[in-house]
Amino acid sequence: MRYTFLKYSGIGRVLLMCLLIGFGSGLGGCASAVIGAGATAGTAAMQERGFKTAVSDTALHAKIDAAYLVNKVNFLRVAVDVHEGRVLLTGSTPKPKDRIEAVRLAWTVEGVKEVINEISVRNSSGLMDAARDHWVSAQLRVKITFDSTIYSINYTIDTVNGTVYLLGIAQDATELQRVRAHARALDYVRRVISHVRVKS
Repeated sequence: MRYTFLKYSGIGRVLLMCLLIGFGSGLGGCASAVIGAGATAGTAAMQERGFKTAVSDTALHAKIDAAYLVNKVNFLRVAVDVHEGRVLLTGSTPKPKDRIEAVRLAWTVEGVKEVINEISVRNSSGLMDAARDHWVSAQLRVKITFDSTIYSINYTIDTVNGTVYLLGIAQDATELQRVRAHARALDYVRRVISHVRVKS
């Protein structure tokens, strides 16, 4: 067992102090809170992304959770992971609109660089509809990736029953217009709805 982190870290010193004080009082809330913080900080210090980035990612995670709470959206089956500003959403939702809302709210948090949507939908759409939607999203991703005027990593694409939902951050209005034009040019696309915010 390693003690290096506890020896040199400020959190480690506070943890040790709480442990010494807390033995007589059942360790109370102080120790449990600091143990959690110490474990998180210790893990972050060992990761390649570094302590500062890990703390920033933790803050982003908390803000996304808060956005879900404030908007009174229940995403109990949606898991959120943040790494270097990139947000990974996994799990499942009962309706397509819940999946889209989960992604949209994640993009509203300042500091988010990318949202990777791996949420599945338990809906009644047929296999053919689902295949077409997947094809549209994949084709649009290819088109904006190979368009040198578009910073494609900033966009999340979701297609549900022929409706393309765009989420993310546009460098400017012209870039967003090009993304929308690429979407409209695809077969099976009925309409394009943008939740993209233009970078200020």
